[in-house]
Amino acid sequence: MTGTDSHDLAALRPRLPSPLQEVADARFERRGVRLLLKRDDLIHPDLVGNKWRKLAPNLATAAGRTVVTFGGAYSNHLRATAAAGRLLGLSTVGVVRGEELAGRPLNPSLARCAADGMRLRFVDRATYRRKAEPDVLASLLRAADAEDAVVVPEGGSNPAAVRGCRALGEELGGHADVVALACGTGGTLAGLAAGLPEGRRALGIPVLKGGFLGDDIRRLQERAFGGPRGDWSLDDRFHCGGYARTTPGLESFADDFEHRHGLPVERVYVAKALHALVTLVQEGAFPRGTTVAAVVTGRPFPDRAAPDAPPGGPSDRSRRRPCGGRERPDRS
Repeated sequence: MTGTDSHDLAALRPRLPSPLQEVADARFERRGVRLLLKRDDLIHPDLVGNKWRKLAPNLATAAGRTVVTFGGAYSNHLRATAAAGRLLGLSTVGVVRGEELAGRPLNPSLARCAADGMRLRFVDRATYRRKAEPDVLASLLRAADAEDAVVVPEGGSNPAAVRGCRALGEELGGHADVVALACGTGGTLAGLAAGLPEGRRALGIPVLKGGFLGDDIRRLQERAFGGPRGDWSLDDRFHCGGYARTTPGLESFADDFEHRHGLPVERVYVAKALHALVTLVQEGAFPRGTTVAAVVTGRPFPDRAAPDAPPGGPSDRSRRRPCGGRERPDRS
């Protein structure tokens, strides 16, 4: 396959709409709240989770040109772009934050990118921070011999991606009162909120600290739709110290959720969103009768299976405070 168009993308056979799974969890049931999981992790085996929704609109316009994008050493977005290149016959370049990584063995995430044919370009962190400036971007493209490339931003969040994520809200609008998901660059939330019908709301859980994401989401909606769309909010308490940061408590929480429900829980995004929902339901944030959907935006890398849920029902073993918020035993 050389180049790509919408027909090529359809040939990848994405599973859309993604499955919606109801789970029985005593922590929610005690509060009269129903929990659904939107299994975007099952859309495609290589373009996992929201990466399909964000990448597909950009790849559909590539028309055989090289795709250049950006990310850190463990970027899910870089892996998804590299996999898309392999599947669609597109040349891909990944600009990686951290010039010091160039002389080291590739970690498993970057090794997967390279195995899928992505050319990796390592740049110093100061240059990486300025990558959106026209002169810096032009220099990076020249260095990669990709001056005519399709450029996809870090995390894949641009107007095309935001419009692509609107379908997520449309798929969920008739099923959930609140839709929650973890956010990196904010593109998925910006589109999700736009697709939800009136009376439904989106809740974003930032995985980076800094409090800047709200402005980014507003800018993305302005560029994608010409102005604000939908009812959305952010809860900044659950980043555990920053991107890809975790704590022993969050690991314990994720292990517990896997044990309860037999679902492999990705730690960078999904674990933080699920922990936020458990904390919020214990705080009484959702009225009785509320249906909450958590978007499972990815799966662990490297892939691994979760332990089976115990036959006797959910575990009530004690948990350490994962991060942020105020988790306490639910005695109701």
